[in-house]
This record gives sequence, structure tokens and C-alpha cells, in this order.
Amino acid sequence: MAELGAGTGSKPAAFDRLVFKNASEHHYVKLRLEFQEGGIRLNAAHFKQLILSALKELHGEVGAALPVDVLTYEEKTLSAILRVPSSGLVKLWSALTLLGSYQNRKCAFRVIQTSPFLLALSGNSRELLLD
Repeated sequence: MAELGAGTGSKPAAFDRLVFKNASEHHYVKLRLEFQEGGIRLNAAHFKQLILSALKELHGEVGAALPVDVLTYEEKTLSAILRVPSSGLVKLWSALTLLGSYQNRKCAFRVIQTSPFLLALSGNSRELLLD
């Protein structure tokens, strides 16, 4: 089979393949806080303070300095969407995983979804209802 441009003296086009590892500056985390006993309410400020204390407990002052933003928070379900620098995602996730109590009450963070794109957290195909 003849190459494109064969016989005309031109060289075939050269392509460089670029692969970006972690091209996104931030990651977004959708999570929920679950308590062993129900009926516990937290406002957004206490929720963020719990996250920061979990980071400080596991990673010290450096972990507590990680810029974590609470983009949305639903007090009724204790669920939120967080924004964290991509380089700090593992620190955040590990700190949340190892947190076991809040004010002597057993609790656990459940990471529902994570993505470098905020739009990806807007819907869940597993919860989709078809008519």
C-alpha cells in the first residue's frame, strides 16, 4: 500500500502523543457523614471544622493547611460536595476514612463520588428513573 505523500518528496506528518497525568488543578468529592445513632444535626461550619480536625489529626498542621472548600452542604442529609487541590486528594480521603467519632459519637464519612470535573457529580446514572 502506498504511503500518503509517496513520490511527491514530502514527509509524512509527525504527531506527538501527550498524556497528562492529573491535568486538573482540583478534584471534587461528593460525600456523606453517617452517625451510628440518628438525629444528629451539624451546620456547615461544624461540618467543615470536622473535616479540618480529621486532616489535622492524621497529617498534622500541614494537613490542616490543605485548602478544602465546601461547595454545597445539605444539613438534612449531612452530605456535601468538597473541592480540594488534586495533590491533596489522597490526604483528604485518608483523613476522612480514618475519622471514627465526633463529640464521642461514632460516625463515618462515606465518599459517594469523586471527579476532576464538577459536572460529573451532578447526576448519578444508578439513581436514574426511566419512565
